[in-house]
Amino acid sequence: MTSRDLRSPGTTAEVGVSAPAAAPWPVIAKAPGTRPVRPNLDDYDRIRVTFSWEDAARELDGLPGGGLNIAHETVDRHAAGPRRDVVALRFVGTDLDVVDLTYTQLADATDRFANMLDDLGVRSGERVFALVGRIPALYIAALGTLKHGSVFCPLFSAFGPEPIRQRLAIGDGVALVTTPRLYERKVTGIREAVPTLRHVLVADVGDAAPPEGTVDLDRPLANASPAHRRRATAPDDLALLHFTSGTTGTPKGAMHVHGAVVAHHATARYALDLHSDDVYWCTADPGWVTGTSYGIVAPLAHGVTSIVDTGEFDAARWYRIVERLGVTVWYTAPTAIRRLMRAGADLAAEFDLSRLRFVASVGEPLNPEAVVWGASVLGRPIHDNWWQTETGAIMIANFAASPIRPGSMGRPVPGIDAAVVRVDRDMRPVITDGVPELIDASDVEGMLALRVGWPSMFRGYLHEPGRYARTFAGDWYLSGDLARRDADGWFWFVGRADDVIKSAGHLIGPFEVESVLLEHPAVAEVGVIGTPDPLAGEIVKAFVALNPGHEPGRQLQLELLGHARRRLGAAVAPRVIEFSTDLPKTRSGKIMRRLLKARELGLPEGDTSTLERL
Repeated sequence: MTSRDLRSPGTTAEVGVSAPAAAPWPVIAKAPGTRPVRPNLDDYDRIRVTFSWEDAARELDGLPGGGLNIAHETVDRHAAGPRRDVVALRFVGTDLDVVDLTYTQLADATDRFANMLDDLGVRSGERVFALVGRIPALYIAALGTLKHGSVFCPLFSAFGPEPIRQRLAIGDGVALVTTPRLYERKVTGIREAVPTLRHVLVADVGDAAPPEGTVDLDRPLANASPAHRRRATAPDDLALLHFTSGTTGTPKGAMHVHGAVVAHHATARYALDLHSDDVYWCTADPGWVTGTSYGIVAPLAHGVTSIVDTGEFDAARWYRIVERLGVTVWYTAPTAIRRLMRAGADLAAEFDLSRLRFVASVGEPLNPEAVVWGASVLGRPIHDNWWQTETGAIMIANFAASPIRPGSMGRPVPGIDAAVVRVDRDMRPVITDGVPELIDASDVEGMLALRVGWPSMFRGYLHEPGRYARTFAGDWYLSGDLARRDADGWFWFVGRADDVIKSAGHLIGPFEVESVLLEHPAVAEVGVIGTPDPLAGEIVKAFVALNPGHEPGRQLQLELLGHARRRLGAAVAPRVIEFSTDLPKTRSGKIMRRLLKARELGLPEGDTSTLERL
């Protein structure tokens, strides 16, 4: 296709957006220490009182003539203003080469993509899927789809054929953006089973012919008009479809609307303390909701430069990216943090991380020792936060200007009311006359609930209205997570309602046990479940992965059991410890306790499509 050269704005060259030419590392001036920045949420109580979602929406432009569109707020409004030549996306290749897309270039490419969908006959509201790695085509497809008014649905490139077929079929996918390799390995065998799929567009074709039945993405993009035929979308129009795993074999399609950008913008400001001159890096794959909400939408809504690493995890590589690209705000996952911890403090000391100003984590609860490690090794504590695919944006967080209570999720972001709902013995919320029973007292465990009304709240499970309705009671969304609130308003994660262990009259949250075991220097990762016991009902069993230099054996087993008993007491500590070299985790980093339990008890495993390794 003909597009602006991604290396030098203002010139034209024959390059495909699928694989633009790379440039050397940009030169970033050294700076002594971290620059002083006043936190956006500098007075939590005052801002909570004065905040309104209506005011937050007014900080965005809105569409000319009325309406709201995520792509306009993340791309077009910056391309039309003083940030037009700012780098929007900086892609880091496997060999640490760099490709930049400015806001102007991103606007041009997404205009073409939106017009291409028109040319193909894709209609507003129809679903466009992407099965690609973190390459430019993924981001152009996402934002071009939103600009067009159709619905974007990302898929993990690590998915196997069956999870892809399921999601395309449930989502009635009409178009798929992928690569020749992924198409031939994962789509050819299931394409006939998805009759709605009319168009397969392949990126990174190069000089080869595209696979039979597909179209080289660069060809229709080259033929598409560069002048955007604007299509109005309303705040409540469907924009994003995110699939989340269920305990059954059927994934759930959570639907989100264009108005969600209001929450993405506000929460990035307050929970991630994002400023317009930050260099931001979210390590999440866009196949996961974090990689879309905070890897694409939130940073671009603020007009910042966002780093995209196309390579796989490597501790030295990650530190080098932070150092050489001057990352100031880093959003990652507990699994990645634990891997960095395993690599050792000496490795981190080899790199200049002084520009790093704020580090945050999401994906599963962050254990207290990781917070302390961040302060001592990275020079910055790690700020945990909590949200779900269904909430669409960060709901509870540890903020830049507030003290961190290691192990806590933090406090609700402005605009969010959170509460703890009483549960019965089976961990089901207690509801009377359609209204959940809220717990006023502090430090009482129950189900975490959110008062409805925030802009990024999901608007349904696709084709499953009954399932959606069951997640609400009165004016409250019931998260399915158990938590407690302390006397000062900080929330503490206990576990999923179906993960809680009931042993001899005690209700035991697996996260508490896992956190204590992770304090031991031999332990790298832990998954805790309850297993049947004729006397106690259930006993606690821990699956432990070890750090390098530690060997499994009876002596270490006894040492870990003793450590847990001293810290937790005999009633809560695990009775059994089993060493494991490969705990099942999702691509987002969560240890799949339900899968550990299913394998332990010989039960059906349910939906395993989001496993880290397939």
